[in-house]
Amino acid sequence: MENEKIIKNVISYIEDNLDSQLNLDDIAKEAAYSKFHLNRMFLEYAGCTIYKYIQLRRLTVAAEKLVYTEKPIIEIAYEANYSSQESFTFAFRQLYGYPPKEYRKLKVHVPKFNKFELKGSLVMLYKSTMKCEVNAA
Repeated sequence: MENEKIIKNVISYIEDNLDSQLNLDDIAKEAAYSKFHLNRMFLEYAGCTIYKYIQLRRLTVAAEKLVYTEKPIIEIAYEANYSSQESFTFAFRQLYGYPPKEYRKLKVHVPKFNKFELKGSLVMLYKSTMKCEVNAA
């Protein structure tokens, strides 16, 4: 039960800071656990590492911005914490099957990876169509 509360707090912290620089050291410090132990607990509950969760969430938020805003793709890439449009395009295409420019033209946003919700000992994906094990590295 205590671990569940910790994971819920970690998820809330990540979601509240998704647009910021997030790293495992800061998240672990916030949770008051070693980064190795925290990452193992997160993997047990969520089925993926903290880094992968952050990456998939950022790409999902970026997909939404592509459809619902007129922001330039490079700006969306930077907001998703990618250092170049090329690296963003590569990761985005792996998750969504389209490069960002083509996805924007579709004008339909289908969330691939939304926020986790913990229900007892079960992990529930909130309106998600993908599992955490998606290979979007």
